[in-house]
Amino acid sequence: MSTAIKVEGLGKQYNLRAVGTGTLSHDLNRAWHKIRGKEDPYLKIGDTNYRNTKSGSDFVWALRDINFEVSPGEVLGIVGNNGAGKSTLLKILSQITSPTLGEITIHGRIAALLEVGTGFHPELTGRENIFLNGAILGMTKLEIKKKLDEIVDFSGVSRYLDTPVKRYSSGMLVRLGFAVAAHLEPEILIVDEVLAVGDIEFQQKCLGKMKDVSQHGRTILFVSHNMSAVKTLCSKSLLLKDGTLDSIGSTDEIVSRYLNLNSEITQSGIIPDNFIGGLGTGEGKFRMIQVIEGSKNVSQLYFRDSLKIRFRFQANEPLKDVIFAVHLYSADGIQLAYAESSKGYLALENLPEGEHSYEVEIDVIPMPGEFAIGMSAYHSNGINIDTIEKGYDFNVISTSRSNDQHYKWNTAHGYIFSNSKWIKL
Repeated sequence: MSTAIKVEGLGKQYNLRAVGTGTLSHDLNRAWHKIRGKEDPYLKIGDTNYRNTKSGSDFVWALRDINFEVSPGEVLGIVGNNGAGKSTLLKILSQITSPTLGEITIHGRIAALLEVGTGFHPELTGRENIFLNGAILGMTKLEIKKKLDEIVDFSGVSRYLDTPVKRYSSGMLVRLGFAVAAHLEPEILIVDEVLAVGDIEFQQKCLGKMKDVSQHGRTILFVSHNMSAVKTLCSKSLLLKDGTLDSIGSTDEIVSRYLNLNSEITQSGIIPDNFIGGLGTGEGKFRMIQVIEGSKNVSQLYFRDSLKIRFRFQANEPLKDVIFAVHLYSADGIQLAYAESSKGYLALENLPEGEHSYEVEIDVIPMPGEFAIGMSAYHSNGINIDTIEKGYDFNVISTSRSNDQHYKWNTAHGYIFSNSKWIKL
């Protein structure tokens, strides 16, 4: 067996106005074409998955023309912006949904952790769900019993093992779900972004466990926005962009390409009209993001400079309850700091149609190194209006504006320098 997973010409099309496969008329039309030996007429239409643009077509390709292979024991990272098709790809590989086009060849049992609580019956206890998942994977009751203590110990939910999982928190569900998926010895382990729900200690345990699993010849597909975790775990990665396979190769190359996807706005800070951001309602759009020093935008800060950001936002219609958020990322894509315009979730009211400019000073001092700024705008009920992921790059040098405050070391110790008060007792 030379491959664990082989994907050829994979495509997934959705009808945006239909639930299920489509309307009765579409199904009859498809059947009529099939009887006559002709191609499905709806495969000839449909737009690429540009999320922030409107279209006259009801059909969209969430994935199209995806081709790759994964070898046994390989750890493949899958990266891309929100809406790029990562979760759709994993659901197809996990056989939760079927592809519209293409072929998938899979050798081995698959355990998938795609969403919080996936595969768990809410009315069953944690213990009962462990046996249920093992049975789904084709294991005997005796085999599952041998693994039970390891699963419970790893998950850290022993006190609630005989409690229905509908009473678990999202973190507890992820802990038990990952423990089950990793310990019941599947040949292929698929892990989506759900690990972000867990705390730092558990994330480190999961990364260590996945390394151990891969060293025993099992295949792992790993999706994460944490580029440091991807680089630590994966030797090979693929980048999805707008539902298509942008590139595949070494993880360092793919992560670098992913972090530079928005490079067309990193110099001036002006966001092009055709720029495709994250998922959003389209009620508004970011027009500019800049790091500023004084009154001008800069791409370099001195050590101990305050972090000031200027941005412009275009409201396409009158908006209410709008919150703006700033995200500070490391060069590896780790989110280091978050600041929002509402204190105590008191949202901005009555944002009129038109363009609005803002400045915000973030109370952090970045260490020497490379960073990126992202922005998001959303309603107070959580509905996203527009997102720019890692849209403005800048770096911090070790030289300070004050001669006695230069950063003295060759290597930065961490990402954020903290002002602190020291008292001798």
